[in-house]
Amino acid sequence: MSPIRSASIAALASAVLATTLTGCQFGEEQRDTSPIVIAADLELSGASAPVGKVYQRALELKIEQLNSSGALGGRKIQLKVKDNRSDAAESLRNINDFSNDSNVSAIIMGGCNECAVGAVRTIGEKRIPTIALAAAGAITEPIAQRRYVFKLAPNAVDSAGALTTELTRRNIRKVTVLHSADDYGQEGLSALRGEFTKAGIRLLGAEAVRTTDTDVTNQVASLVEPEPQALIVWTPPEQASLAAASARQAKFAGSLFFDASAAGDLFLGGAARTTEKATLIFTQTMVIDDVIATTPAKAARRQWFQGYTARFGGYNGFSSFAADAVQLVADAELRAGGEPGRVDRDALRDVLETSQLDGLSGPIRMTPDNHSGLMPQALTTLVARGGRWRLAG
Repeated sequence: MSPIRSASIAALASAVLATTLTGCQFGEEQRDTSPIVIAADLELSGASAPVGKVYQRALELKIEQLNSSGALGGRKIQLKVKDNRSDAAESLRNINDFSNDSNVSAIIMGGCNECAVGAVRTIGEKRIPTIALAAAGAITEPIAQRRYVFKLAPNAVDSAGALTTELTRRNIRKVTVLHSADDYGQEGLSALRGEFTKAGIRLLGAEAVRTTDTDVTNQVASLVEPEPQALIVWTPPEQASLAAASARQAKFAGSLFFDASAAGDLFLGGAARTTEKATLIFTQTMVIDDVIATTPAKAARRQWFQGYTARFGGYNGFSSFAADAVQLVADAELRAGGEPGRVDRDALRDVLETSQLDGLSGPIRMTPDNHSGLMPQALTTLVARGGRWRLAG
């Protein structure tokens, strides 16, 4: 073989090998297999630990489902969790740590209103997309100062509207309110006052309780004394159960109404007797086993309900918000595109701001003017019957 022919064959072989090794440069784009890292700041100890652990379970289950579904292409979600100990200062330290980790795409915060409100400035300065599962309106408003903050919990004004509609339907005209002393509780009382004025409902009295209180007897006694037709409880689940027990002990003859923040486990356990016939405003997923799955969204909610129940032996209403937060981040990460292996938080934020999802919690719509995405129609009326929550009607 001549030297020229030998050199030509070698050159051709080298060209074929180079094309084989770098085919993605000449054909389809390089496949992104980098992990999607989501950080979670949760109340895993302290006063709010029960709901924080619910969120952790839900995050882990949803991530497991997405990673095994193939919906993320060649990518997988990784979860980094820190305990904020139900303390706003500890939560802020966690947010700083997560923000400084260049691999983290977004943060999911738990149900602590004080933690989320206290972190909004740092979140904005660090420019890291964050979805809070807490309910206070101050988390996302004013929106010009909350560009990187979103939330998924029910809005106070929507919950107040749904409660007032049900009170009006049942011709209840005299009520009292027990509310949490935090931002969401104060916001709820204000929203209820506005709705009551429009509906002609008289507010006979209101009392506040701290989220750490383990005795609400005096407040409830004061609220049932003027004999209202209904006592509205706008507190976390622990205080709601205490309030129901105190109202029964005080021989309250009226009706009990719970805001969405009072939701918790599907089965009422030891509180079943004192909460029987109580009304709760919450999402339909809490009782999706009572609903015929006539749409793909309802079928997905039923599947989530069954998967969570099978894994953990029961269902908690707050779990769907955590799962929806994961879905929103994953969808936004895939839609944001960008250079493989590089986290682009600004692009992720921009996509989150226009996200639409028929979520496990209900319809979710984010807009540049509204970062609190859960739609009012996600809320429905439930009733405690036979030791568990059921769809009213």
